[in-house]
Amino acid sequence: MPGEDYYAILGVSRSANEDEIKRAYRQLARELHPDRHVSSPSEADANEERFKLVNRAYETLRDPERRRQYDMFGADGERAGGDPFAGFAGAGLGDIFDAFFGAQGGFGTRAGGRRAGPRHGENVEALLDLEFAEAVLGAEKEVLVRAATTCETCSGTGARPGTTPVTCGTCQGQGELRRVRQSLLGQMVTASPCPRCNGTGEEVTSPCVACRGHGRRVEDRSYTVEVPAGVDDGATLRLTGRGAAGPRGGPPGDLYLHLRVRPHPDITRDGTDLRATVRATMAQAALGAQLQVPTLEGLEEVTISPGWAGGQELRLRGRGVPHLQRRGRGDLVVTVAVDTPTDLTPNQEELLRRFAAERGEVVTPPEAGLFSRIRSAFK
Repeated sequence: MPGEDYYAILGVSRSANEDEIKRAYRQLARELHPDRHVSSPSEADANEERFKLVNRAYETLRDPERRRQYDMFGADGERAGGDPFAGFAGAGLGDIFDAFFGAQGGFGTRAGGRRAGPRHGENVEALLDLEFAEAVLGAEKEVLVRAATTCETCSGTGARPGTTPVTCGTCQGQGELRRVRQSLLGQMVTASPCPRCNGTGEEVTSPCVACRGHGRRVEDRSYTVEVPAGVDDGATLRLTGRGAAGPRGGPPGDLYLHLRVRPHPDITRDGTDLRATVRATMAQAALGAQLQVPTLEGLEEVTISPGWAGGQELRLRGRGVPHLQRRGRGDLVVTVAVDTPTDLTPNQEELLRRFAAERGEVVTPPEAGLFSRIRSAFK
């Protein structure tokens, strides 16, 4: 309406930046959300009207061009040189066609191209924790979600049992209100959802006691989710129709599950490949050996050939991450680290010195060891 101060509605200054506007909007949206309020029908209607106003202010101020037009010309934007389409902010294409071609759009729908009826339910977000192996190999998980569900008492109609909703007296069942106004292009018509029936075309004169006329109640609900093999940390699963039930029998929203994968103690992920490290002694690397490698299916035995160099890798085909969009799996890349003994007994040290001498290798003599250097430092 004319004279609306969008900055005051959001509670921000005229110099507020985008982040400040967004934070203010989110705070107000949480405060005015119908599922967070237990109120009378009149209070619920007032909150809904205020929320629509808050949303309109946010949609205007978040867009730099629309904000500039608002700062120059106000909420209507009807000044010479202003945006001639400013009055269509938030209107659908059907409303724009109506403005030029009249109430009958010729698209097989009523004026405005909108259909009266219950709104969709909200989308719901939840966090799902997975073990590393569950994310790679897939799993069946139970998820507990708190969201609006259809009221069993009134079967989602919002009306007291034995009664039914009636045609809205404000919009006469159309679900929207139309406004004719003059602009630079002449007479124009805009349409907006009816505030009394919220666009449903019906109103509840005798609300259900259990849900206070909303047709739904907030409850905890458990779902069994099939987690596909190959998902990664930070991915999101969308479950269509598992979100909040729509008010007064409206279709449900969707459920979005954000995945959080716990790390594995021995294995890391590298795209569709897995990586692990096993350790071999100096003798095993020199002479060859069979080593136990950790995989997600259990330990697997591999053979390293004589003369294996420290840090050298071997690849186990098909032991990695399954491909999400095609068949097959990546590989398990195993790095073999060679341990150098540091706690030699005198006999073991003597054997190594003899081994080095046999191969003609120059090593540090015994007297130049650590303790000899410490003694030399104090001389």
